[in-house]
Amino acid sequence: MLAKYGIYKDKPIITQVSRFDYLKDPIGVIQAFEMVRSSMECQLIFAGGTASDDPESEKVLAEVLERSGNNPDIHILLIPPGSDIEINALQRASTIILQKSLREGFALTVSEALWKAKPVVASAVGGIPLQVINRFTGLLSHGIEGTAYAIRQLLANPDYARWLGENGRKHVRHNFLITRHLRDYLLVFLALEHPEDIVRF
Repeated sequence: MLAKYGIYKDKPIITQVSRFDYLKDPIGVIQAFEMVRSSMECQLIFAGGTASDDPESEKVLAEVLERSGNNPDIHILLIPPGSDIEINALQRASTIILQKSLREGFALTVSEALWKAKPVVASAVGGIPLQVINRFTGLLSHGIEGTAYAIRQLLANPDYARWLGENGRKHVRHNFLITRHLRDYLLVFLALEHPEDIVRF
């Protein structure tokens, strides 16, 4: 699947999956990557789509394509809606997953990456710190330089990156899957049934 886009696993792959939106800071992603690439072998995938209800998305995509130029290590992929299988393949093939948002709610792509036990570098904004516990389930970053520094840290320490990924998967299992909601409901029912007891589950 990667070869279809001219991507080969001979170098570490850094990936951000998000729509082409200024709030996802795609130009900042490229700048951070270029800082890392100046001293370490790697390649960047920015995969996403435009939105019919966002008139700026086509403009953002054009700016990203222009900024990436002819750099053979930068792959800008325009992925249509319903490309779940392709996104899954990209995330699983990646060495590091980025989410360099300037604003964000609950970033689904972050939890997807964590569930796949991938090390994540993400901006410390919005709901992301609920998903990425800094230096335990991933690395939170501030700005372009901070993002580049975090990427370098993970590329230089694959065992640490693997440990973060494993912790991230456990974090998603314990907090964001439907089984957690079932556990919470069971606790409520047990507490109602036995109000005099301390219920642990």
